[in-house]
Amino acid sequence: MTTRCALVIGGSLGGLLAAHLLHSTGWEVVVLERNAEDLTGRGAGLSTHPELIDVLQRAGIDFDETMGVKLATLICLDRRGRVYLEEDTARTMSSWGRLYRSLRDPLPAGSYRLGMALTRVEQDADGVTAIFSDGQRVTGDLLVGADGVRSTVREQFLPQLEPNYAGYVAWRAMLDENEVPPRIHAEIFDRYTFCLPEGELCLAYAVPGRNNETQPGRRAYNIVWYRPADPDHALPDLCTDATGKCHGTAIAPPLIRPEVTAAIKVAAHALLAPQVAEIFERTPQPFFQPIFDLASPQTVFGRVALLGDAAFVARPHVGAGVTKAALDAASLADALANDDVAPGLLRYQREQQPFGSGLVALGRQEGAYLSAQIKPRAARSKAELDRSVRDVVDAHNARSESLRSVLAGTRGMG
Repeated sequence: MTTRCALVIGGSLGGLLAAHLLHSTGWEVVVLERNAEDLTGRGAGLSTHPELIDVLQRAGIDFDETMGVKLATLICLDRRGRVYLEEDTARTMSSWGRLYRSLRDPLPAGSYRLGMALTRVEQDADGVTAIFSDGQRVTGDLLVGADGVRSTVREQFLPQLEPNYAGYVAWRAMLDENEVPPRIHAEIFDRYTFCLPEGELCLAYAVPGRNNETQPGRRAYNIVWYRPADPDHALPDLCTDATGKCHGTAIAPPLIRPEVTAAIKVAAHALLAPQVAEIFERTPQPFFQPIFDLASPQTVFGRVALLGDAAFVARPHVGAGVTKAALDAASLADALANDDVAPGLLRYQREQQPFGSGLVALGRQEGAYLSAQIKPRAARSKAELDRSVRDVVDAHNARSESLRSVLAGTRGMG
């Protein structure tokens, strides 16, 4: 029997998971990543779900205590740093880099190729060919578009589809554990911490260190702070560098103007608990990510399948971006294990299309209060005007249950 070959466009977590799972069912796989340098060190903290751990184990990755930081307590802090809500929780916070290395390192030599910037895809009844900016052509039986929010693969097949800006950004800061002042470390480092300024949301928690360490003393503290930024004025200003050039809807961290960085640190001291603000202040270069979502009306195009953020982008409140990519990869591998490409991909689309749509809808629901901040108060609904602390905490505590509910409610649809 001839070995079938899968081309995976995109070498981040979704692409790596697809590569491992397809390989485990007998496919020859080559991962083609646009960046010329290895992706190690990118990303920050991420939430785990039991479903993600199950898929990692299926891919041969033993998710043990070295893969994340366990947190058993959740607290909410007011602007004076006082705890006004405290309760038990059960969270394991990992990091993009820790999962990336565990998936990247076991791949056979030659199956992961850097500097492969896709320009277009061609296909016929016999196969599919990926064509790259340097003129190289790589042919296989299947092409998996796992190339993220700004997917080149999706752009070719759905050229009118654009990510939808949600009306707010996530400021991010991360500080090494040994740089966190001892008093602050004792108060919050081992707790999942909320700060809730009006119209905003800040989460802070420990994650593996910059070199993926999870040993006490070598971890890091991660802050994610959601703040409204209207698309006409505030966001373009944030994305304008010191020369006056606006970089669209995103800007590389080193290009963020010094006055923007100074202003966000002043805002942190004015609005956040002082413990969290101090860590934010000590971070040399906080950066921001505009929040988008996207739902593809179709994820299969002949011999081409979209996966992970290339297919659906849910807002991060769901905490399931990597888990969604993992479940996509598992569904794809199962669908293609025994079937030919065409019927296998149709099965994959029937399973994952409603799941992706459900997660996008859930993310919009949980982020509606933040999106509403750029609307006039008179145009906001009651729910958009009034959000209780209990509702916010309950939604975060129920992330895994919500994920399972969407998954259970969409299997068998389509």
